[in-house]
Amino acid sequence: MLRRKIEDSLVVWKQTPNRKPLVIKGIRQCGKTFIVQHFARKHYKSVVYVNFALQPENIDAFIGSKEVDAILMGLSAMMPKADFVPHNTCLIFDEIQECPDARTALKSFMLDGRFDVIATGSLLGVRGYGDKQRDEQGRQVAKCSVPVGYETIVEMYPLDFEEFLWANGIRTELIEMLRDCLRAERPIPEGVHQTMLRLLNRYVVVGGLPDAVNTFLKTKHIGKVAEVYRSIISEYEDDMVKYAKDDDKPFIRECFGSIPKQLAKENKKFQYATIKKGARASRYAGCLQWLEDAGIIARCYNTTTTELPLGGNAIDDCFKVYVTDIGLLMAMLDEGTRADVLGGNLLGYKGAIFENLMADFLRKKGMKLYYFRKEFGLELDFLVRYHGECVPLEVKARSGRAKSLSTVLKNPDHYHVAHAIKFGNYNIGREGALLTLPLYMGFLLDFETDAHVQLEDLNIDEINRLAMSREAMQ
Repeated sequence: MLRRKIEDSLVVWKQTPNRKPLVIKGIRQCGKTFIVQHFARKHYKSVVYVNFALQPENIDAFIGSKEVDAILMGLSAMMPKADFVPHNTCLIFDEIQECPDARTALKSFMLDGRFDVIATGSLLGVRGYGDKQRDEQGRQVAKCSVPVGYETIVEMYPLDFEEFLWANGIRTELIEMLRDCLRAERPIPEGVHQTMLRLLNRYVVVGGLPDAVNTFLKTKHIGKVAEVYRSIISEYEDDMVKYAKDDDKPFIRECFGSIPKQLAKENKKFQYATIKKGARASRYAGCLQWLEDAGIIARCYNTTTTELPLGGNAIDDCFKVYVTDIGLLMAMLDEGTRADVLGGNLLGYKGAIFENLMADFLRKKGMKLYYFRKEFGLELDFLVRYHGECVPLEVKARSGRAKSLSTVLKNPDHYHVAHAIKFGNYNIGREGALLTLPLYMGFLLDFETDAHVQLEDLNIDEINRLAMSREAMQ
């Protein structure tokens, strides 16, 4: 069984007094159903599993009264073996986007308090694309009334690189040793370094979707992994038919298919004309939004300056697009590309893959993506909040100087950047303000989101200390 970090979050949720129903949303095939069932069987005397996609008849139990007793009576009639033990039962509502009334009923379960509820759903359904549904007779089902304030929402991602390392037998002690090297800025022993480089290449070709990871671990066969991704992409295409507007359906696939070409350009800014000749934002903007809402892609916004807050300086209509899981990007490339990665034969396109890999690292930490580019060609691959500063991240497929990064660091009065990190195919080192790291160490950095910086949680002395430290840097 794959070890997943979200299980720790589930334990914390269960230990929380007066806990709300939990809604776990995520891209299709990221492992939501498996981990929830595993957790529930481990921590509850009774587990009642309802899958609204595979068992649509259970939807009837939620039509009409939203009182808990009425719902349980309806479920009992359809699931006679279900055992509803007060205060020791976990109800799992899988594919909840198929039953908007069940989402509405979460408020009743919260107020009742006798049963724990965990709901799972695709990002599309949870965000409302499933609201206008029709039953088998073509009648429109009532829209979902989201129980604001009565549910806890958590987003789940495919395996990140650390989880992938666990799956490949890497022990926690070795990962802690890597963290110690990072803190001390001490080179990693060469044997460990080479092992990690090989594991990183495996992660690139396999990605983090659990079915693909399990297939690779069992077979060690790249062709079998490719078959898994073909099946997964087919499921995404089914969602396009199910949830997308009719007018958008033929264009979503074109939009998705253009991403490798977008990343191959020297200027990786997303351009609608790259989709096909004559393509315009008015036709494809909604399709791009659909892919983002489905969790398949993530936008990386250009910023007007290299300063915090990053979101406040973002340019809404200037962005790059990455695939949220590196394995999905590999599935979009030519047959044999996975073997090329393992053999180091990618040449120019390797930079695009490694840049998307860093986006994979950042998104699976729950971060939004930002970069910086000026018209005269100066570009920084990513900007992050790190130790209270705006820190550029540069990703190099090959060893070499990063001219833009050097320019920014040499002009602190203009760019207000005191530190930077360059990732590439080399060991840990430092040159003044520039920290160089092997690319695989991206998962170890504790980047901060704006949501993590809450000044109201600090006293006045801490606020003044933060302000003085930032003034000193500038």
